[in-house]
Amino acid sequence: MRNPVLGLPAVAALRGLDPAVTAVLAAVLGDLAADARRRAQISWAQNKGVMAAYWKAVGAYATHIRRALRS
Repeated sequence: MRNPVLGLPAVAALRGLDPAVTAVLAAVLGDLAADARRRAQISWAQNKGVMAAYWKAVGAYATHIRRALRS
């Protein structure tokens, strides 16, 4: 399974939400992923590898959840 979020039990509940709600949630997660990628780049440039890895993970999971909502 490429998207680890798809294996979570709560994904079915997310998919059962009203389409307007899922659209807003997907938009928030997209913003979160973009912000996390930006923060990861800044942290990496400042030689803060641990924080860069943290923000990369935040961005990855936000993207996975967003994709789970849209599939």
